[in-house]
Amino acid sequence: MTKTRRSFFSWTRNLMAAGGVAGIAPGAEAAVPATDYYAKLGVTKIINAAGTYTALTASTMPPQVRAAVDAAAMSPVRLAELQQKSGEYIARRLRCEAAMVTAGASAALTLGTAACMTVGNRAAVALLPLEVDGLKNEVIVQKGHRYGYDHAIRNCGTRFVEVETLAQYEAAFTPKTVMCHFFNAAEHGQISREDWVRVAHAHGVPCFNDAAADVPPISNLWAYTQMGFDLVTFSGGKGIRGPQNAGLLLGRKDLIEAATWSSSPRDETVGRGMKVAKEQIVGMVAAVDWFLSQTDEGMQAEFRARAERIAARLKDIPGVTYEIFVPPLANAIPHLLIRYDQAKHRPPLEISAALRAGTPSIELNPATGRRSGSAGLPNAEDAIIVGVWMLQPGEDVIVANRLRQALLAV
Repeated sequence: MTKTRRSFFSWTRNLMAAGGVAGIAPGAEAAVPATDYYAKLGVTKIINAAGTYTALTASTMPPQVRAAVDAAAMSPVRLAELQQKSGEYIARRLRCEAAMVTAGASAALTLGTAACMTVGNRAAVALLPLEVDGLKNEVIVQKGHRYGYDHAIRNCGTRFVEVETLAQYEAAFTPKTVMCHFFNAAEHGQISREDWVRVAHAHGVPCFNDAAADVPPISNLWAYTQMGFDLVTFSGGKGIRGPQNAGLLLGRKDLIEAATWSSSPRDETVGRGMKVAKEQIVGMVAAVDWFLSQTDEGMQAEFRARAERIAARLKDIPGVTYEIFVPPLANAIPHLLIRYDQAKHRPPLEISAALRAGTPSIELNPATGRRSGSAGLPNAEDAIIVGVWMLQPGEDVIVANRLRQALLAV
């Protein structure tokens, strides 16, 4: 042991004397030229004229957030302390009892559901998702609120109980009811948020609101917890402009604590694989700070100006009209809708394909050329939809010129 310790300290002194890693203060490393790994890997970069879609790697991080992520990568910390203190800080900033950074909003759905099933019964954490017969595991949901993220809730071993009317909702509670789930951006459903919360609380059951894509406006970050929802989730990599693989779970202190029981790095839990690294946690904190430094008016004015610049380039094309549309809830920012006579120009889906195949590759909103829009967007079977909020400086001009070229092509 003595020889081993002596050898270790001798190695350390020699490394420090040589200017090795152990002798360099954090932040003092020589600048390393950045390698363009997209180019090295042969991955096509795109101009994102669609929106904050996961398949398009969601949002881009502002410089302040990128710098915070880089700085966090330099120093190891104790993960539990970082999770605790970041949650306390975010909760203060977002005016709620407690908060935690999760591996995206989908992970927050799983961890929040696990919290509702295990709160006050930590031993039950190891039972999810298969050994739940002795636990409450029924989740009440409006039929119109079933969606592609149901599985994130079902991962805990739950089953859904569907309701449509307020009377059905009030009659749906049983001794097995563990949670009432609400999809904030649902376009169908008869029961309001306020009634959803009121009835759930009358039965002593927590209610969860999935508001993943529902900022801006900035005030939504506290509107739903203050309305009474026990848990609320937001995506970190959408409007908040944090890391794509981060999200927020906000709400009651006891439920957030119970969510940490099922979260990484704790073993034998349903959330063990939903790891959030130190860089993502710090990046999410920095993104909250950045987002709260913005104003709704400033963001909306910038997005509208981008849409107008694109539209101005197309105004003299015969038969082309446009409008600027803001969805009511999810992705509530100005979108440019371009309509035209398809007898005179190529159909929207062909134009979308042409822009995708060009250089640089441009992705239009996926509702382009589709009969039914998504996330509150209107019918766009005869329209091109441009999502402007993820465009980088100058890209609106590129998009405008490429659209003009595609519309005028014979």
